[in-house]
Amino acid sequence: MVHNYVGLYFLLFIWMFSVSGLVLNHPQWTAAQFWKVRDEQTTIRSIRPAIGTGDIALAEDLMHQLGITGEVNETKRNSGNAQFDFQVVKPGKVVRVQAHLDSARASVTEIRLNGWGVLDALHKFTGVKMDDPTRTRDWILTRVWSLSMDALALGLAALVLSGLYLWYRRPGTRLAGLAGLAALIAGVACCAFFVYGLGTLLR
Repeated sequence: MVHNYVGLYFLLFIWMFSVSGLVLNHPQWTAAQFWKVRDEQTTIRSIRPAIGTGDIALAEDLMHQLGITGEVNETKRNSGNAQFDFQVVKPGKVVRVQAHLDSARASVTEIRLNGWGVLDALHKFTGVKMDDPTRTRDWILTRVWSLSMDALALGLAALVLSGLYLWYRRPGTRLAGLAGLAALIAGVACCAFFVYGLGTLLR
Protein backbone atom coordinates (compact mmCIF):
# COMPACT_ATOMS: atom_id res chain seq x y z
CA MET A 1 0.00 0.00 0.00
CA VAL A 2 2.81 2.41 0.88
CA HIS A 3 4.49 1.59 -2.44
CA ASN A 4 1.31 2.43 -4.39
CA TYR A 5 0.46 5.69 -2.61
CA VAL A 6 4.01 7.05 -2.60
CA GLY A 7 4.28 6.27 -6.31
CA LEU A 8 0.99 8.05 -7.05
CA TYR A 9 1.98 11.11 -5.01
CA PHE A 10 5.31 11.52 -6.79
CA LEU A 11 4.02 10.49 -10.22
CA LEU A 12 4.10 13.98 -11.74
CA PHE A 13 7.47 14.83 -10.18
CA ILE A 14 9.03 11.66 -11.60
CA TRP A 15 7.44 12.30 -14.99
CA MET A 16 8.74 15.88 -15.01
CA PHE A 17 12.32 14.87 -14.21
CA SER A 18 12.16 12.05 -16.75
CA VAL A 19 11.03 14.36 -19.57
CA SER A 20 13.43 17.19 -18.68
CA GLY A 21 16.28 14.67 -18.34
CA LEU A 22 15.59 13.40 -21.84
CA VAL A 23 15.62 16.95 -23.20
CA LEU A 24 18.90 17.74 -21.41
CA ASN A 25 20.43 14.57 -22.79
CA HIS A 26 19.43 15.41 -26.38
CA PRO A 27 20.28 19.08 -27.05
CA GLN A 28 19.62 18.60 -30.79
CA TRP A 29 15.90 18.08 -30.19
CA THR A 30 13.56 20.96 -31.04
CA ALA A 31 12.32 21.05 -27.44
CA ALA A 32 15.87 21.72 -26.24
CA GLN A 33 16.17 24.86 -28.40
CA PHE A 34 14.11 26.96 -25.99
CA TRP A 35 16.93 29.50 -25.48
CA LYS A 36 16.94 30.39 -29.17
CA VAL A 37 13.23 31.32 -29.08
CA ARG A 38 13.39 33.27 -25.81
CA ASP A 39 11.61 36.61 -25.40
CA GLU A 40 14.14 39.25 -24.31
CA GLN A 41 13.41 42.88 -23.47
CA THR A 42 15.56 45.61 -21.92
CA THR A 43 14.30 48.73 -20.18
CA ILE A 44 15.98 51.61 -18.34
CA ARG A 45 14.58 52.26 -14.86
CA SER A 46 15.21 54.88 -12.21
CA ILE A 47 16.46 53.72 -8.81
CA ARG A 48 16.97 55.29 -5.40
CA PRO A 49 20.23 55.05 -3.46
CA ALA A 50 20.34 51.51 -2.11
CA ILE A 51 20.43 50.90 1.63
CA GLY A 52 22.14 47.51 1.70
CA THR A 53 25.92 47.12 1.97
CA GLY A 54 26.52 43.44 1.20
CA ASP A 55 25.87 42.11 -2.29
CA ILE A 56 22.74 40.14 -1.39
CA ALA A 57 21.30 42.96 0.73
CA LEU A 58 21.99 45.45 -2.07
CA ALA A 59 20.42 43.15 -4.66
CA GLU A 60 17.32 42.60 -2.51
CA ASP A 61 16.90 46.36 -1.99
CA LEU A 62 17.11 46.99 -5.74
CA MET A 63 14.77 44.07 -6.44
CA HIS A 64 12.20 45.64 -4.12
CA GLN A 65 12.54 48.97 -5.92
CA LEU A 66 12.22 47.37 -9.36
CA GLY A 67 9.45 44.93 -8.43
CA ILE A 68 11.54 41.83 -9.14
CA THR A 69 11.11 38.49 -7.37
CA GLY A 70 13.21 35.35 -7.58
CA GLU A 71 16.50 33.82 -6.49
CA VAL A 72 19.62 35.99 -6.64
CA ASN A 73 22.01 33.95 -8.75
CA GLU A 74 25.07 36.09 -9.48
CA THR A 75 26.41 39.44 -8.26
CA LYS A 76 29.28 41.59 -9.53
CA ARG A 77 30.68 45.03 -8.68
CA ASN A 78 33.08 47.10 -10.74
CA SER A 79 36.31 48.36 -9.20
CA GLY A 80 34.89 51.73 -8.21
CA ASN A 81 31.54 50.38 -6.92
CA ALA A 82 29.78 52.71 -9.35
CA GLN A 83 28.08 49.78 -11.08
CA PHE A 84 26.49 46.73 -9.49
CA ASP A 85 25.31 43.85 -11.67
CA PHE A 86 23.22 40.93 -10.52
CA GLN A 87 21.00 38.23 -11.95
CA VAL A 88 17.69 36.97 -10.60
CA VAL A 89 16.30 33.64 -11.73
CA LYS A 90 13.13 31.67 -11.38
CA PRO A 91 11.86 28.83 -13.57
CA GLY A 92 11.08 30.26 -16.99
CA LYS A 93 12.44 33.75 -16.33
CA VAL A 94 15.85 35.38 -15.94
CA VAL A 95 16.31 39.05 -15.03
CA ARG A 96 19.70 40.72 -15.47
CA VAL A 97 20.17 44.06 -13.75
CA GLN A 98 22.98 46.53 -14.37
CA ALA A 99 22.59 49.17 -11.67
CA HIS A 100 24.53 52.38 -12.25
CA LEU A 101 24.66 53.60 -8.68
CA ASP A 102 26.33 56.90 -9.54
CA SER A 103 23.59 57.97 -11.98
CA ALA A 104 20.61 56.30 -10.20
CA ARG A 105 19.69 54.30 -13.32
CA ALA A 106 19.35 50.59 -13.91
CA SER A 107 19.29 48.57 -17.12
CA VAL A 108 16.85 45.70 -16.61
CA THR A 109 16.85 42.83 -19.10
CA GLU A 110 14.00 40.33 -18.78
CA ILE A 111 14.35 36.96 -20.49
CA ARG A 112 11.27 34.75 -20.67
CA LEU A 113 11.39 31.10 -21.71
CA ASN A 114 8.73 28.72 -22.93
CA GLY A 115 7.46 25.63 -21.10
CA TRP A 116 10.50 23.56 -22.08
CA GLY A 117 12.69 26.24 -20.54
CA VAL A 118 10.67 26.02 -17.34
CA LEU A 119 11.18 22.24 -17.18
CA ASP A 120 14.91 22.65 -17.80
CA ALA A 121 15.19 25.22 -15.01
CA LEU A 122 13.25 23.07 -12.54
CA HIS A 123 15.52 20.12 -13.28
CA LYS A 124 18.60 22.13 -12.19
CA PHE A 125 17.05 24.71 -9.82
CA THR A 126 18.65 24.53 -6.35
CA GLY A 127 19.55 28.09 -5.30
CA VAL A 128 22.96 26.98 -3.99
CA LYS A 129 26.35 26.08 -5.47
CA MET A 130 28.69 23.32 -4.32
CA ASP A 131 31.75 25.53 -4.91
CA ASP A 132 30.31 28.43 -2.90
CA PRO A 133 29.37 27.32 0.66
CA THR A 134 28.45 30.89 1.64
CA ARG A 135 25.57 30.98 -0.82
CA THR A 136 22.11 30.50 0.68
CA ARG A 137 18.58 30.27 -0.69
CA ASP A 138 17.10 33.78 -0.42
CA TRP A 139 13.74 33.21 -2.15
CA ILE A 140 11.00 31.43 -0.20
CA LEU A 141 9.86 29.42 -3.23
CA THR A 142 13.42 28.11 -3.70
CA ARG A 143 13.27 26.75 -0.17
CA VAL A 144 9.87 25.18 -0.82
CA TRP A 145 11.20 23.59 -4.03
CA SER A 146 14.32 22.25 -2.27
CA LEU A 147 12.12 20.68 0.43
CA SER A 148 9.99 19.11 -2.30
CA MET A 149 13.12 17.62 -3.87
CA ASP A 150 14.20 16.24 -0.49
CA ALA A 151 10.78 14.64 -0.17
CA LEU A 152 11.08 13.23 -3.70
CA ALA A 153 14.49 11.71 -2.92
CA LEU A 154 13.13 10.11 0.25
CA GLY A 155 10.02 8.97 -1.64
CA LEU A 156 12.13 7.30 -4.33
CA ALA A 157 14.15 5.55 -1.62
CA ALA A 158 10.88 4.33 -0.10
CA LEU A 159 9.72 3.11 -3.52
CA VAL A 160 12.96 1.17 -4.00
CA LEU A 161 12.82 -0.45 -0.58
CA SER A 162 9.13 -1.28 -0.81
CA GLY A 163 9.69 -2.61 -4.34
CA LEU A 164 12.41 -4.94 -3.05
CA TYR A 165 10.10 -6.10 -0.27
CA LEU A 166 7.22 -6.72 -2.67
CA TRP A 167 9.50 -8.65 -5.01
CA TYR A 168 10.78 -10.76 -2.11
CA ARG A 169 7.27 -11.52 -0.86
CA ARG A 170 5.76 -12.03 -4.32
CA PRO A 171 4.53 -15.56 -4.86
CA GLY A 172 5.74 -17.06 -8.11
CA THR A 173 7.88 -19.65 -9.76
CA ARG A 174 11.53 -20.17 -9.06
CA LEU A 175 12.32 -18.92 -12.57
CA ALA A 176 10.53 -15.62 -11.90
CA GLY A 177 12.52 -15.22 -8.70
CA LEU A 178 15.79 -15.84 -10.49
CA ALA A 179 14.84 -13.35 -13.23
CA GLY A 180 14.15 -10.69 -10.61
CA LEU A 181 17.46 -11.43 -8.88
CA ALA A 182 19.29 -11.19 -12.22
CA ALA A 183 17.67 -7.81 -12.95
CA LEU A 184 18.63 -6.56 -9.48
CA ILE A 185 22.26 -7.67 -9.85
CA ALA A 186 22.50 -6.16 -13.35
CA GLY A 187 21.15 -2.82 -12.11
CA VAL A 188 23.49 -2.73 -9.11
CA ALA A 189 26.49 -3.62 -11.30
CA CYS A 190 25.66 -0.95 -13.88
CA CYS A 191 25.19 1.74 -11.23
CA ALA A 192 28.39 0.68 -9.40
CA PHE A 193 30.32 1.02 -12.64
CA PHE A 194 29.28 4.65 -13.11
CA VAL A 195 29.58 5.60 -9.44
CA TYR A 196 32.87 3.84 -8.64
CA GLY A 197 34.38 2.09 -11.64
CA LEU A 198 34.17 4.97 -14.11
CA GLY A 199 35.54 7.37 -11.50
CA THR A 200 38.51 5.06 -10.95
CA LEU A 201 39.22 4.85 -14.67
CA LEU A 202 39.22 8.65 -15.05
CA ARG A 203 41.76 9.27 -12.29
